[in-house]
Amino acid sequence: MNRPQQKSQTLTVHPTFQAFIEQELLPAIDMAPARFWAGVQHIVETLSPLNQALLDQRQRLQSRIDEYCETNPGKPDPDVYRQFLEDIGYLKAPGPDFRITTANVDPEIATLAGPQLVVPVNNARFALNAANARWGSLYDALYGTDVIDEAGGKERDGDYNPVRGAAVIGYAADFLDRAVPLAGASHSEVLRYELNLDGDTAEPGIVLDGDRRTGLADPRQFVAYARGGSSTALLFRKHGLHVELRIDPDSPIGRDARANLADVVLESAVTTIQDCEDSVAAVDAEDKTEVYRNWFGLMQGTLEASFAKGGTTLTRTLHEDRRYTAPDGTPLVLPGRSLMLVRNVGHLMRTDALLDANDDEVFEGILDAIVTVGCALNDIRGRTRLRNSREGSVYIVKPKMHGPVEAAFCNTLMAAVEDLYGLDSNTIKVGVMDEERRTTVNLAECIREVRDRLVFINTGFLDRTGDEIHTSMRAGPVLPKETIKQQAWIRAYEDWNVDIGIRCGLPGKAQIGKGMFPKTDAMREMVDGKQAHPESGASCAWVPSPTAATLHAMHYHYVDVAARQRRLAARALASLDDILTPPLGDPGKLTADAIQAELDNNVQGILGYVVRWIDQGIGCSKVPDIDDVNLMEDRATLRISSQHIANWLLHGVCSEAQVRQTLLRMAVIVDEQNAGDPAYRRMADDPEASLAFEAASALILRGASQPNGYTEPLLHEYRRRRKRQLKDS
Repeated sequence: MNRPQQKSQTLTVHPTFQAFIEQELLPAIDMAPARFWAGVQHIVETLSPLNQALLDQRQRLQSRIDEYCETNPGKPDPDVYRQFLEDIGYLKAPGPDFRITTANVDPEIATLAGPQLVVPVNNARFALNAANARWGSLYDALYGTDVIDEAGGKERDGDYNPVRGAAVIGYAADFLDRAVPLAGASHSEVLRYELNLDGDTAEPGIVLDGDRRTGLADPRQFVAYARGGSSTALLFRKHGLHVELRIDPDSPIGRDARANLADVVLESAVTTIQDCEDSVAAVDAEDKTEVYRNWFGLMQGTLEASFAKGGTTLTRTLHEDRRYTAPDGTPLVLPGRSLMLVRNVGHLMRTDALLDANDDEVFEGILDAIVTVGCALNDIRGRTRLRNSREGSVYIVKPKMHGPVEAAFCNTLMAAVEDLYGLDSNTIKVGVMDEERRTTVNLAECIREVRDRLVFINTGFLDRTGDEIHTSMRAGPVLPKETIKQQAWIRAYEDWNVDIGIRCGLPGKAQIGKGMFPKTDAMREMVDGKQAHPESGASCAWVPSPTAATLHAMHYHYVDVAARQRRLAARALASLDDILTPPLGDPGKLTADAIQAELDNNVQGILGYVVRWIDQGIGCSKVPDIDDVNLMEDRATLRISSQHIANWLLHGVCSEAQVRQTLLRMAVIVDEQNAGDPAYRRMADDPEASLAFEAASALILRGASQPNGYTEPLLHEYRRRRKRQLKDS
């Protein structure tokens, strides 16, 4: 984009970005600008050619696979295909067994299993909400969602419905019976919770009807208490996670609740990924500076967000730590906030925040590593009041890497950043997102390359399927999306990730994660189904909101993930041949109506997401699907949908004319779904004048030629054009 240029060494720095670095970041971390820019220049000059070489290798491998698929269409012979992938260097021979050696890892990652939030860091309010979601009210989460049905007078209408409230309290008692069981009684029978003090020691007292008394089935679960005014908090622990019973006869809920139990508070979002990547729309230096400034504020503990609610302006800040007294009378301090990781962008994109000596935009992933670590320096060094990492580490999640050579480059980049700031080796920890097929099939070798700093692996159906479609684009038409989910390769991929993680020694040192539940308003469905993630051996799983985190936290009380991982260690490794079998189908078995229904679903989702991305710069939000079900969407959804239609176009399952007609028809529906948004710009009235409509069309019609099927290049192009329009208007 056109802007004034300021030189730093041989780099050209955007003034907005330079002002943030030199006026905010560097003074806070006591670093001279000359030293910083010289170090940045060295990293850029040294690593940029390596980065480009990796991208060139991606393209060469994809070209070889395209040629193979065109010569050998359909599902491949497993032995022949595997040998071909080995011959071209796509599939690496496994090396000797090893275990990761990562040290100085906070317990939230190393040993605690629990929900994980992912949030766009450029939205300060959302970022703070997620960071503060470490603790959540189970009463509120149940009362405000469909986990409690609305039959029999349990409606959510009005300020407070006591019938619904009673159902919430009953549900919570059932949870407590599983999480903090009593000896020979149910929490629903408790007449009074007491705190019995004897000198410096304390223990809970449980009084039942008829003045009968009991205690905990496992007295070791009681770990602390707190008192203030009329309120007493009793703190218990199960599988490392805490449950607080808040007893308060003077509170609006407690005075009418049995045993005056005013709330059940759960330790919920144990970790949060503050995202610079798929959930943000950061296309230029101004956007990137906002991303970095918010992450800096989180790491400094100073980020604030003010907003209007009910005619009043409220200001949100980071929560303080929680203070209790242990049973032996000693203080107990627990974190009041999620442990925060930051997701950098991958190796593909560039940013105009910084130009190199040739006036080329610098690779965004290189700049992300430099700046996000710099923002965390005071936290690493223990100089902030609200600590994030108590172990002195910074946690970077690295997405969209392809195979071991790219993981090795990530390791090299992090080592260079450590040198820039004078940090000990492996202070920077990394998470490898298993969302590209070349990483999946070489996962152990990817982990090997970062074995001294690895803290996270995960699976993600949407991005992984998008890459699966693009990799095998020319082999034949893929199945409908819902049918793809039922194929053997998906189950093998999910199991393989856990199997490899366990074999490489992640339990007790690093997270094994599972993907998002996207339906923000279907919490009963989530509660009914998402226990499968901890049962699969995953120590964390993504949820779409703080409320969802509190509800999902119940599953980690029901499932001992560490014990589950120990049992899974003995099972056979998932099938690599299943993973390498593309989800191809026979379009002749699909009716014309089924094909059109699939197009409608994909196109509506693409338009609904892209229109907010391009016109409003919103990278993650609730997007209604074709049935008006709200889904928490980011670029991963866009990737799978656009690649799916691109594949069907390539193989003649549908025509370009049919796709264009579907785009026009779905634009009307998306416009109607967004009618209540005053900032929304309609597409259907004049599609040729809508950059959002043009971008959505390009993502489909040019989808087969996009690098690895990624949506970022086109999204950035059209968002920059839209920003220029807004600036010139």
